[in-house]
Amino acid sequence: MKKLLIYISVTSLIVIMLISSTTCKKTENPIKFPKGTFPDSIINISGINSVYDDYNMDIYVISAANPLVFSSNRGSGGGQFDLVYGTLSYLFSQETGDFILNGEMTNDAFLAKLVLKVNTSGNDFGPYRLYSPLDGYEYLIVSSVNTNGNLDFYYTKNRPYFGTTIPEVSGPYPVSLLNSGSDDAYICFDTNQDSAYFSTSRDGNFDIFLHKRPAETNLDTWFNLDFSSSSRVDSINSTSEDKCPLILGKIMVFTSNRPGGMGGYDLYYSVFRKGKWSSTVNFGPGINTSSDEYRPVLGGHDDFTNLLMIFSSNRPGGKGGFDLYFTGVEFLN
Repeated sequence: MKKLLIYISVTSLIVIMLISSTTCKKTENPIKFPKGTFPDSIINISGINSVYDDYNMDIYVISAANPLVFSSNRGSGGGQFDLVYGTLSYLFSQETGDFILNGEMTNDAFLAKLVLKVNTSGNDFGPYRLYSPLDGYEYLIVSSVNTNGNLDFYYTKNRPYFGTTIPEVSGPYPVSLLNSGSDDAYICFDTNQDSAYFSTSRDGNFDIFLHKRPAETNLDTWFNLDFSSSSRVDSINSTSEDKCPLILGKIMVFTSNRPGGMGGYDLYYSVFRKGKWSSTVNFGPGINTSSDEYRPVLGGHDDFTNLLMIFSSNRPGGKGGFDLYFTGVEFLN
């Protein structure tokens, strides 16, 4: 009897192990790539590019589908630049690791209202959108040609767009605090929104300047203050043209035609360490070419191991003029 019980127990254990093994195989986790990686190849965002110049892009929200606002002279057949908009979307498979990117010109009632508000009869460059938690408004800041022929900053403000009700957009209003009488363009803010970085030609060549915002001061109140001087970011600037700063976390990316690059305008970056910006680093031949690379924009997502960067270039092989390009990037912190 004892032998029979032992036999039955061992047999039962074997059956349970076989069932467990079969069950494991049927429920094997299909996720082989828990996190994605933005590809480091250079991808032409062909769905939103045209045969004309498409550049100076801003990306406001980083998710699977992102609204894009950028400058293009397509509407004038290659002449005047206005703001236009589209959508960038991507899909990453956790099973295969495949990454698919799609860009398209779309119809969006709110963005149509927004760009109509800021486009002028002259050139409109360098859009930058942000949400301010201080007052609960969204802001769009753009550089447009004023009556004297120089670029000035202008801004609009609106309540966030949720649901089906399209908010009112007020403005555009001049940013009197920063407009200098020279060309002022390509503004951005740091993560805490306590410092604005921008390009200006007030000292001759374009350089990158910094202006700090007093704590608890609303953006529109700050923008409407009388003009006051800003600080030149000496660790970033050169004797050549330095433009288009964009900050994400501790990383600043920008464009410059300084000596030692690949040719024309190149893309560079700097890391904020111990209270100051580090020496600048050229992105190298994997991104820069002998043509012009312009106005880089960074984005990130918690489900990806690296950052994405979108920039403009007039390199051969595009649709024509400047095109918008996408790539994944990593930085040594």
